[in-house]
Amino acid sequence: MDPSEMRYLEDEDSSTMKVIKGATSGFVVGTIWGTIVATWHDVPRVERRVALPGLIRTLKMMGNHGATFAAIGGVYIGVEQLVLNYRTKRDFVNGAIGGFAAGATVLGLKGRSMSTAISAGAALATTSTLIDWGGQTTRIDNGKEYYPYTTKKRPNANVN
Repeated sequence: MDPSEMRYLEDEDSSTMKVIKGATSGFVVGTIWGTIVATWHDVPRVERRVALPGLIRTLKMMGNHGATFAAIGGVYIGVEQLVLNYRTKRDFVNGAIGGFAAGATVLGLKGRSMSTAISAGAALATTSTLIDWGGQTTRIDNGKEYYPYTTKKRPNANVN
């Protein structure tokens, strides 16, 4: 294994923590998306024994989308970490396998169809591969340290 790849395996987060973070992020994004989708749909008619039908429907949609996105995020990161630890190699293949597994299991189970599972898995695998292959990352190691404040001293403005 190349020494430059070893630094990626020695992150401060464990695989379990990454899965938890992925599922939590997915839940938050899915809940926000569920809120947006709920606003696009018509408000249900008022029923006699249901108090606040619009609010209940919105909360159900938020929970449904949040759970789906959390499952996709958790499965994706979990499988990606398993493959990374098994192969001891960090490349686009890990994300592609994770994307296929997440799409095929979560969205395939939701659609209850083998063709849906394969299509969703292929779509997520392709998306993950394109993002990894394109170098789209939020973490660039260029050796510089960035601070939320300046480390240089300003010239004294009160000097006459």
